[in-house]
Amino acid sequence: MSRAFLLAARRTAVAPRGGVFREVEAHDLAAPVLHACLADAGLAPEAVDHVILGNALSGGGNVARLAALAAGLPDSVPALTLDTQCCSGLDAIMLAARLVESGAARAVLAGGVESWSRAPLRARRPRAPGEEPVFYERPPFAPWPQRDPDLIEAMAMLARAQGIAREAQGTFAVASHAAALAARAALEPEIVPVAGLGRDAFTRALEARLCARAPVLAGEGEFAVDATGVAVEADAAAAVLVVAPEGLPEARRPGIAFLDAASAGAAPEEPAMALVPAARRLMDRHKRAPACVELMESFAAQALANIAALGLDPARVNRGGGALARGHPIGASGAILAVRLFHELGRETPGALGLAAIAAAGGLGSALMLQRV
Repeated sequence: MSRAFLLAARRTAVAPRGGVFREVEAHDLAAPVLHACLADAGLAPEAVDHVILGNALSGGGNVARLAALAAGLPDSVPALTLDTQCCSGLDAIMLAARLVESGAARAVLAGGVESWSRAPLRARRPRAPGEEPVFYERPPFAPWPQRDPDLIEAMAMLARAQGIAREAQGTFAVASHAAALAARAALEPEIVPVAGLGRDAFTRALEARLCARAPVLAGEGEFAVDATGVAVEADAAAAVLVVAPEGLPEARRPGIAFLDAASAGAAPEEPAMALVPAARRLMDRHKRAPACVELMESFAAQALANIAALGLDPARVNRGGGALARGHPIGASGAILAVRLFHELGRETPGALGLAAIAAAGGLGSALMLQRV
């Protein structure tokens, strides 16, 4: 088997739903990112063997194919769109790496894209003549309603079960925004400007007193979940170029290697903890603590529970802020973690390991480990 390396990693800024990207279709968000990855690597479009993008809300079709064509890739390059909800973008990169490792491909563009703003309305067809379509916000994530709580309700139950107080959630959210603000200049090189936006739009100087006044969304009392502890719905795209190093000119030798990946399932009513067995599997296999970690912050309670369960050093987690400070573009979120990890790990010494992990509704978890070489 060959080894897989990441040769480039880029993303758009993240913009809240209805914001700067409100008129940009999903494939038009992704196309500039794919193009930028090729430009960074100095790789010709015809050298790409496949494009794989995660997406959760486009309502069918093949957004990866649209993005590939819009990015100027030849008609001959195939494209695949996959949907594992929040895990989609990271799963796309994991699949790309496995294709390269197996020898089935030598260069794959992979990542994720989501547009909450342009996502189609969803409705179920009438069952009988005269009935109206029934619109719905989300599909079921488990076949049993009693095991399929709304995510916000699941997080409130998690907060109470693990004793994660509302104040602690607020403190974590404040720190996420502060880290993102402090890293803003360092983040700009990874961002491809689209619609004039070159920095994450939601990041702000969040204060504890604002968290205390924020509306409660679920739960009650000490362990309630309020709006500042929930990542906003957002639009974004992110991608990496995964390659086999054989045949690359010496000047293009990659510095980041794909080391390992794992997926796991968990109880559908406890989706927040699904990434823990996936990440634990990688940490146990490689016997070393990661130098940097990109962990999904769909909810502050989730992130705090995951950090504790994995025994992670909080100082190494989301050093440039997380989704609480950016937003959560479902199908792109895992790919954004990988892009962030690529750039953070590039600042580490050779041999350092980096971990990215994310969980999804329905009890799915994915984790990826990279190495600085």
